[in-house]
Amino acid sequence: MKPTGFLNHSLPLLLAGTVAACAVGPNYHQPAAPQAALTPAPLPVQTQTAGGVAQVFAPGADISGDWWTLYHSPELNSLISAALAHNPNLQAAQATLLQAEENERADVGVLMPSLGASFQAQRSHNSTDSVAGTGFATPTTALPAYSLFNASLSVSYALDIWGGARRGLESASAQAQYQRDELEAAYLTLTANIVTAAIQEASLQAQIVATDQVIAAEEQQLSILQNQVSLGGVAQASVLQEQATLAASQATLPPLQAAMAQARNQLAAYAGVLPGDFHEADFTLASLHLPEALPVSVPSAIVAQRPDIQAAAAQLHEASANVGVADAQMLPQISLTADVGHEAISTGELFMPQTLLWSLVAGVTQPIFEGGELSAKRKAALAALQVSGAQYQATVIAAFQNVADALSALQYDAMTLNAADAAADAAAQSLSVTQAQYQLGGQPLTAVLVAQTSYQDAAIAQVKASAARLADTAALYQALGGGWWQRNDVSTPCCGVIP
Repeated sequence: MKPTGFLNHSLPLLLAGTVAACAVGPNYHQPAAPQAALTPAPLPVQTQTAGGVAQVFAPGADISGDWWTLYHSPELNSLISAALAHNPNLQAAQATLLQAEENERADVGVLMPSLGASFQAQRSHNSTDSVAGTGFATPTTALPAYSLFNASLSVSYALDIWGGARRGLESASAQAQYQRDELEAAYLTLTANIVTAAIQEASLQAQIVATDQVIAAEEQQLSILQNQVSLGGVAQASVLQEQATLAASQATLPPLQAAMAQARNQLAAYAGVLPGDFHEADFTLASLHLPEALPVSVPSAIVAQRPDIQAAAAQLHEASANVGVADAQMLPQISLTADVGHEAISTGELFMPQTLLWSLVAGVTQPIFEGGELSAKRKAALAALQVSGAQYQATVIAAFQNVADALSALQYDAMTLNAADAAADAAAQSLSVTQAQYQLGGQPLTAVLVAQTSYQDAAIAQVKASAARLADTAALYQALGGGWWQRNDVSTPCCGVIP
C-alpha cells in the first residue's frame, strides 16, 4: 500500500465517494499539501564530520519500513520484533481498527432492502358476547376454540434520494480510515520510542562507565594523599578536600543508575512484559551504528507519509460527511414496504390460493416542526467541520515543525559532538599534566580538583552529544513517517486479539 492510495484503502469509502456527487452536503477533498521549503535556510549536502562520520542528506529517498535496522544492532532488532508481537497498546489499536471495520461493514446494509420472514401459530377462543356486539344472532352455546396460522415475508426499503444514508456510510468509512491511521501511528510511535529508549540506556551506560573511571582515579588520588599525610608530606586538609571531591563524584552515580533502571523498565513495558521478566541484552553506544544516509522527503510526500496527518484528514472527511447527514435529515424521507403471506386455520390449508394476503405501502415523511432540533444539529455539524479543518492545519504545521527540528538538530549535533570531543581531549590532557605537576610540587591540590571536575563534565558531555546524534536520527525517521507504507501487517489481526 503506497501513501498516495492511503485515503482510498477502504472499498466502501471509495463507493460512497463515487456516488457522493448526487448526495446533499459537501463533497470531501483533502486540502492540498504545502509547497514551502522544509527549513528556513537551504539544507546542506551533509553534516559536519563528527566522530569520523558525516551524515548525508538524500532528498526524495525512500524510507525502509524497518528503518531501525539501519542502526545495525541485532539487540535492537530483536527487541522491536518482540514489542510488535506483544505490546498491548498495539493489540488494542488493532482491535479498535477491527471494530471500526466491522461497524463500517454493518453500515453498508443501510443502502440495501431489508427482508424478513415470520411464522405465527395462534390458538384463540372468543366469548359469545363478542359475537353479539357484531349484530349477528347470539350463539346459545359456547364458541369452539380455533387455530390460526400465518406465514409471511416482509420487504422494506428506504429510498436514499438525498444521499443521507450514503453520507452516513461515508462517515463510518472515514472513521475506519481514522482508526487505520491511528494504528499506523501507534506502530511508528512504538518503534521510535524503543529506539530512543535504547539510545538513552546506552548513553546512561556510558555515563556510568565514565563516572566510574573518574571515581577510580579520585580514589587513587585519595590513596596517594593519605600515604603522603602519614609520611608528613602534605596537610590533612588536602585529604579532606579530595574526600569531598570523591564523595561529590560518587553522589552523581546513583541518579545515573536509577535512570538506567527506569530506562530498562520502560523498554520492558514497550516489549509488553513485566520488568522482572525482561532479560534483553544491555545497549551500548558502541553497539549502535549511526545511519549515514538520511532521507529527506518533499512536502507533498510528508503529508501522505505522516499517519497523524492522514488521521486528521480522515476526521475532516468524517466531519464533512456528517454535514450531508444533517442536511438529509431535514428533507422528505420516502420508504417502501411490501408484505406477502398466507393465513389459514390449519397448516394443511396454509399455502392454498384462497389464503393469500398481501399489502404494498409507500410512505413519505417530512419534518415540519422539531423545535429547532434539526437546524441546530446542522449548525453543529458545520461547526465540527470547521474544528476538524483547523485541527488538520495544526497537525500539518506540527508535522513540518517536527521535520525541520530534526533536520536542524542533526546539523548542530555534529557540531556539538566535534566540540565535545575537543573538550574531552583537552580536559584529559589538562588533568594528566596537572596531576604530574602536582606530584612534582608545581601545582596545588585545588588545581587537580578543578581539572578532575572539568574532565568528568567533559566526558559526560561527550557521551550525551554522541547519544543525541543517534536519537535525533531516529526523530527524523519518525518525523518523515517511518516507512509504514512498506509494510503489509496492519490489516492482519495482531496476536490473536480477535478470535
